[in-house]
Amino acid sequence: MRVPILPTLVVAAAIATMIALGIWQLGRMDEKAALIARAEQALQMSAQVDYPRSPDALDEVLYRRTSVDCARVDGITTVAGTSERGEKGVAQRATCRLGSGESATIDLGFSRDPAPVSWDGGMVRGTIAPGGRIVASEPIAGLEPLASPDPRDLPNNHLAYAGQWFFFALTALVIYVLALRRKATRTRAD
Repeated sequence: MRVPILPTLVVAAAIATMIALGIWQLGRMDEKAALIARAEQALQMSAQVDYPRSPDALDEVLYRRTSVDCARVDGITTVAGTSERGEKGVAQRATCRLGSGESATIDLGFSRDPAPVSWDGGMVRGTIAPGGRIVASEPIAGLEPLASPDPRDLPNNHLAYAGQWFFFALTALVIYVLALRRKATRTRAD
């Protein structure tokens, strides 16, 4: 039986790529575990930090406490949210212009009413959550408290992704071997 060169090279390259992606996901699993551990330590720190002026500095202050002065409210919307008691509803989210000119997203509090609340801005104390939003530690505008950001809510499913890539590689190999065997059987029958 003669093995076709070009299809074999294509399948080998695809399998090598899938294996490399699986190995990359294993590395990401360790990085995510370190990020979660760092975030859990940050939650225990009592000292406040300045809200970061650039997105690059955000990772260093995730889950830390901060306070900002919302000089101007650019808009208020609602997104799905969870109360401190675990109830489902909406988080009232404001986009603010800070005194320094930067913009910040602030989750003001929890509500069952999806209509945006009215709020004119002011001082807000809270926790810096993923995406750079601030979750107010004390609800604002007559709202209920939101659930505090929790690093354990960060997904670390990279092991499952790695397993998928390794399974895809194995599946591609098995299918290709079966296709070669079938071709060889047909060739012998002719």
